[in-house]
Amino acid sequence: MTAATLVTSRSRLGVRIGLAALAVAAVSALGTPAHARGPEGIADVAEKVIDAVVNISTSQTVEAKGGGGGNAMPQLPPGSPFEEFFDDFFKNRKGPGGGSKGGDNNPPRKTNSLGSGFIIDTSGVVVTNNHVIADADEINVILNDGTKIKAELVGVDKKTDLAVLKFKPTKPLIAVKFGDSDKLRLGDWVVAIGNPFSLGGTVTAGIVSAKNRDISSGPYDSYIQTDASINRGNSGGPLFNLDGDVIGVNTLIISPSGGSIGIGFAVPSKTVAGVVDQLRQFGELRRGWLGVRIQSVTDEIAESLSIKPARGALVAGVDDKGPAKPAGIEPGDVVVKFDGKDVKDPKDLSRVVADTAVGKEVDVVVIRKGKEETKKVTLGRLQDADKVQAAVKTDEPAPEKPVTQKALGLDLAALNKDLRTRYKIKDSVKGVVVTNVDANSDAAEKRLSAGDVIVEVAQEAVSSGADIQKRVDQLKKDGKKSVLLLVSNADGELRFVALSVQ
Repeated sequence: MTAATLVTSRSRLGVRIGLAALAVAAVSALGTPAHARGPEGIADVAEKVIDAVVNISTSQTVEAKGGGGGNAMPQLPPGSPFEEFFDDFFKNRKGPGGGSKGGDNNPPRKTNSLGSGFIIDTSGVVVTNNHVIADADEINVILNDGTKIKAELVGVDKKTDLAVLKFKPTKPLIAVKFGDSDKLRLGDWVVAIGNPFSLGGTVTAGIVSAKNRDISSGPYDSYIQTDASINRGNSGGPLFNLDGDVIGVNTLIISPSGGSIGIGFAVPSKTVAGVVDQLRQFGELRRGWLGVRIQSVTDEIAESLSIKPARGALVAGVDDKGPAKPAGIEPGDVVVKFDGKDVKDPKDLSRVVADTAVGKEVDVVVIRKGKEETKKVTLGRLQDADKVQAAVKTDEPAPEKPVTQKALGLDLAALNKDLRTRYKIKDSVKGVVVTNVDANSDAAEKRLSAGDVIVEVAQEAVSSGADIQKRVDQLKKDGKKSVLLLVSNADGELRFVALSVQ
């Protein structure tokens, strides 16, 4: 047998083996569930849910600016390829016929925009993003077959950017249900359906890239990140799993161009379902309220409080009228568990408190001076009203030069009337005022500044620079590497700062 014959024989054998393997794989695939087949199940999902996905059309009356009536720019769908061309063209025309002069008495005009949404109840209940319908004078729902129906706003939640609409159906509808976003795994296939660039119902697919993303867009960020193509106009549309359940609402993208670069974010269904239930029931959100100000537990703070490893939410202040006060929660406590759920960081606590029913009694586990304690708290209701702070003007007499002492890279002085006036410190704030900060000190790096007031050192109240120096000296003798300060600003808002004592 020649060498050439040997290669041919092996090639034929390889083909026979390969065909056999393919046959086995094909038979195996027939019995494999949709989750494992991946993209093969997408067509089934799209066919099943497409009629439940709607377009949201809104119009708003705005004041026209400059130019004569002949200069009105045509209203184009957001993202239209002609939008930039017309925008540049009409900006360069100052008056009728392209002249440099024109009237400034244009009447108000209507602007239109399009987004996405989905039906969750066959009675005509639709979920979308708040930013899709914000400030709209008129809202219309456009079904998959093109039917356009006027919708009413049921309620919105700006903190999660969600809205619920209601319309009267003219024929039977298809509705979708929420799935469990907590069961999502990285790499799971997801399907996005919406109205990108105002093209109409469009299906895209991808995988779950990450979970619990905090992109600092709101207080309760916990986004699903996906590489499924999400573009302008997809906002408010559903993100489906391969069972056809909604596991998120497409809300944000990161993109320098406005088009998808594979980084999209969806509000998880666990959050959406709770918000939607309250909006349908009350027309507003009724979130739980603990009545504390919290901050992160850094490694330095954890060392100062004898907490290993660093975790939880550090209570920096307690509202005098909040539920935490009568329950015995104090500044310096570190919340590590709330209503049976572990608290790893301040965001965890904010989310779980907000999701808990108003009036419910819960167990709150805190670490105080190295030991765990359980406090029972009956939650109040979070109010969204902005704080109104009245500025009090006083005549400023010639200030006396304060007696200062240096410690921790700080110039410190006991609070008196002159210093309160100079730094506008409220009478309710007690402690030692910072009058100067060494630019090369750890205190400067931690953003302490003149006018800050040190209320406690190592969880003990102080009233003079000498008190602070004494506490620092003792901590050095005890072998501590850092000291924990409770610091107040002029308005009485507290925070903890750990400074090196080395």
